[in-house]
Amino acid sequence: MAKLDLADSGISSDDNKLTAAEKEEGWKLLFNGKNYKGWMCSNGKKIAAPIENGALVPYKSGGYLIVYDKEFSDFKFKCDVKMPEECNSGIFFRVGDLKDPVQSGFEAQVLSRKGTGMHDFGAIYDLVAPSENRASAPGEWTHVEITCQGPHISVAVNGKVVAKLNADEWTVPGKRLDGTGHKFKAAVKDFPRKGYIGFQDHGHKVWYKNVKLLEL
Repeated sequence: MAKLDLADSGISSDDNKLTAAEKEEGWKLLFNGKNYKGWMCSNGKKIAAPIENGALVPYKSGGYLIVYDKEFSDFKFKCDVKMPEECNSGIFFRVGDLKDPVQSGFEAQVLSRKGTGMHDFGAIYDLVAPSENRASAPGEWTHVEITCQGPHISVAVNGKVVAKLNADEWTVPGKRLDGTGHKFKAAVKDFPRKGYIGFQDHGHKVWYKNVKLLEL
């Protein structure tokens, strides 16, 4: 078997491992970089997509999402994502119903287009636009961190918070704080505050590594 060229893959020997500091703080490694232990498709099927050079791949997985098999409520979550020239994916979190993830959870948008709209990289999808688009160039890794604590949600990209909301303030179904419409049938304040975390297959190749979570 040919030896994996870590330089070409963008994977280093330190990837998909907890640092000593992370272990001390109580972080959990959700993806081991070798197999899909602890992961499944949101429809309950076994994940069909192979691991690629130490990265998790939602594309052609067999389900709308690849999800970790445990629910979380308050947490800090982080991962690195690499996109090709054309990419549409997302990091779903607090998904309360795997049969309807779009309407029962939040999504941090992953998209290769440069922009700062409700559907661009770093947005809390269809709710809060990112203050800036900090995604790395195609083929380079972007670091994403999501924090959920009670009603407070934030998304940070490459070390800077770009989108946040207080769910308790979002009291009207289908309406943003400024009165414009969004796609969700429920008021954001009524979204589940515990649920699954997963990565979306939206028809494009995308890679995720260093998937870690700290329960708060």
